[in-house]
Amino acid sequence: MAEDYVYLPQKEIDRLNAELKELRGAGRNDIAEKIKEAKSFGDLSENSEYDEAKSDQARLEARIADIEYTLSRAKVLDESSLSLETVHTGLSVKVFDRTYEEKTTYHIVGVTQADAAAGKISDESPIGKGLLGHKVGDVVVIETPMGNDELEILKIFRDKVHHEA
Repeated sequence: MAEDYVYLPQKEIDRLNAELKELRGAGRNDIAEKIKEAKSFGDLSENSEYDEAKSDQARLEARIADIEYTLSRAKVLDESSLSLETVHTGLSVKVFDRTYEEKTTYHIVGVTQADAAAGKISDESPIGKGLLGHKVGDVVVIETPMGNDELEILKIFRDKVHHEA
């Protein structure tokens, strides 16, 4: 079975650990207080405050489980040491989209850092996964809901903001 790692910079691992600590401590305490208060309102079968507090508790526990799962799979990614020969998580890639005849730059990141509006795509997304391991000049066919998309890799680089050369 292939290893199922999530590559994240140390800064992101630290952020997730801090969030997890906060959720396990103050987050759980706040929810417990809400549930206690809601119970004081009486009959739980028709108590919307209690239902809302329990829903909040379920969301909090789901987030805790999600972070724990991500951290259990996390490997530290040192972006500065990555080779620019092939596309890797942590690098940026400029592509020419042959289907739409336009150039686009993506920064390939771990799933927790993805932000499509900022050009940060997950290494688990169809485009991110499709580009991984390819070199400048390669044409990668990405299967999308609208059909196949052909992306030609023009440049691989470290910085997130690319200036035209």
